[in-house]
Amino acid sequence: MNSVEALTPVGRETVQDRVYGQLRQTLINGGFAAGDPLRIVDLAERLQTSTMPVREALGRLVSEQALEAMPNRTVRVPLITRQRLDDLERARVLIEGRLVQLALPNLSAEDIAILKQVNHDCDHAFEEHGQDIGPVTSQFNQRFHFHIYRAAGSHVLIPIVESLWLQSGPVVRAAAQIHDEQGGLAATDHHWAMIEAIEKGDAETAMQALANDIGRSFDLVRARLASGEEAA
Repeated sequence: MNSVEALTPVGRETVQDRVYGQLRQTLINGGFAAGDPLRIVDLAERLQTSTMPVREALGRLVSEQALEAMPNRTVRVPLITRQRLDDLERARVLIEGRLVQLALPNLSAEDIAILKQVNHDCDHAFEEHGQDIGPVTSQFNQRFHFHIYRAAGSHVLIPIVESLWLQSGPVVRAAAQIHDEQGGLAATDHHWAMIEAIEKGDAETAMQALANDIGRSFDLVRARLASGEEAA
């Protein structure tokens, strides 16, 4: 086989990447609930594409543990269990905390201004539209955190965190629904605490604010599980 024969059509790869990207971002933003079945034909119709790129995208997401394959050849969003909650929270606090620590010396006044603006935009979104805007605020939340994480300059840790966020999407969705029912702290409270600590160069306080931010969502779902309700 010569070098030309080894090439594959670019268009086909582009469609696959786009389908994967959309499904991936929807999962991160909490667009799917725990236990939701994802049917290839339905997704292909929604995305206006053939079934092949959808099937391959779902396969990739299964390999990343964001989805799980069932015995009947269907795919679903994993159920939320206490063990999964604890494992995901522990990993996120550990790895994301380290990224905050690494990023702090590299965050400039301009970076802090960007973080503040993202928080203001998120607060404004809540004021304009109320609580039921999970996908919108999820994007603000992702923008806030990853602006910090990228400043750490770690090409190894960032993909790990992206995978953890991918797996945490259903938890964040469930937590947002519970928060809407119960009320409580605003979504950006711990973000403001992180910004204040970053401005002071206080890595320990910034890492604790991050742990509090991550833990709040997990604690809401954990309490609901403890009450005997299934998160799915």
